[in-house]
Amino acid sequence: MGNPIHLLKLPKPHVKGLPRKSMLEEWQTFWNKGDTGRKIFNIMPSVGLRPTNWIREIFFSEHGPFPAYLKRFHLSDSDQCSCGGIGTALHYAMECFLTVSWRMKKPAPNG
Repeated sequence: MGNPIHLLKLPKPHVKGLPRKSMLEEWQTFWNKGDTGRKIFNIMPSVGLRPTNWIREIFFSEHGPFPAYLKRFHLSDSDQCSCGGIGTALHYAMECFLTVSWRMKKPAPNG
């Protein structure tokens, strides 16, 4: 009659987790090697299925009440910050001397 076949019964969470793990690894590889979105990559280098703080996502995607964003959509005539720089979210967070008390550290360059 031959050798009996032994079926291994795996827990459902384990089985469901295998494709998820593989997908996340592939996504992370694409994100690491990508040539777009590098400003955001420097701030959020890891991919994941859980949402991050939505305010941070909006902020670092350059959306919001910043002069550069408002000018891009013709809601303002100028993209300038009061300090003279281009008024992007990242400018206010990392460069503008007017917001130094809320300053974030500039990410280290890749390389």
